[in-house]
Amino acid sequence: MIELLHRDEAQIEVLVDGEPGPAIVLLPSSMRDSMDFDDLAQQIAARGFRVLRPQPRGMARSRGPMDGLDLSVLAADVAHTIEQLGGGRSVIVGHAFGHFIARVTDLEHPERVRGVVVMAGAARTFPPGVAESLELASDASRPESERLHHLRLGFFAPGNDPSPWLEGWHPELREAYRRAGTRPPKDAWWPVTHAPILDLQGDADPWRPPSTRGELEQVLGDKVTVRVVSHASHAMVPEQPKAVADIIVDWARSLAP
Repeated sequence: MIELLHRDEAQIEVLVDGEPGPAIVLLPSSMRDSMDFDDLAQQIAARGFRVLRPQPRGMARSRGPMDGLDLSVLAADVAHTIEQLGGGRSVIVGHAFGHFIARVTDLEHPERVRGVVVMAGAARTFPPGVAESLELASDASRPESERLHHLRLGFFAPGNDPSPWLEGWHPELREAYRRAGTRPPKDAWWPVTHAPILDLQGDADPWRPPSTRGELEQVLGDKVTVRVVSHASHAMVPEQPKAVADIIVDWARSLAP
């Protein structure tokens, strides 16, 4: 099912899976849309949750002012989605860049957030080279072989097929979302949380080296649960959808209503 929501000058297209029940919102990674979550959404919905996938502004039928776009605006879109379709409160799963939005939603709209899943969140300071792999992998003008190389380097664990991610990029939105990701600055939201956090990491994710496994837990203490997904890198969802669904559902069921 698809719902179209309106907030001020914005229109938000929301993909809805499952019957009414506890809500889980899925937010995609940088320059990618919510279609990445097709399999994951169905698996979570089959376990009794209502899964909401708001498309980012500029993708599908989601639109709104892009000048001055920031994380607070994007978080307000998410909070509105939860208010309208999620029973007022939800677990928010943010994949990579999506976790910036999830964390700011918790910061600025805590009444809407039961918990936050930081899925494939990068280290607080990006390791060298990974941002370059993102730019090259998402550039459809480059040779396929080069793009596949950078998908393997930065996004897919050895032996996992990176070819599905040759499609689904929106590089025309790169600069708008890059600017948006800097406001409010990371120092304003990274060390703060109202809701519990599940820090879900891939064991082969170069964006999150083993030495950084506990950096969020060290700052936020027992509000953070760290889980590591085997044979997964930064893409994680297309690599291990069942394992990811199992971990998210088990954790979500442990939370207070």
